Amino acid sequence: MSDEVAEFGAVVNMAPAELERWLATEDSRSVGQKSPDGGESTGHASGRRIVKLLRTNKADLTEADRAHMRKVVGYVRRHSAQRPAGDITETAWRYSLMNWGHDPLKS
Repeated sequence: MSDEVAEFGAVVNMAPAELERWLATEDSRSVGQKSPDGGESTGHASGRRIVKLLRTNKADLTEADRAHMRKVVGYVRRHSAQRPAGDITETAWRYSLMNWGHDPLKS
């Protein structure tokens, strides 16, 4: 298994169905950097792609898939380092991470 696949598996701790359910919520859509047209946030779009990646046979991953996996790992690591003080249960910080497939309450 390649490094990016292993690292992706280490930071993405939400199952595909769990992530899909999360992405369908208003809380999920309420966070993140919105696209210039006011549509879907970058993280929300990434979450949809992560669901597909989690369901893809590792042998069928393209270089673009692997590049997105690296992007996810980088985002989760950078954002995790900015953890706010106090209870994070209902914070934009946690919701943003969850859009990228990582629930900090699980780790």
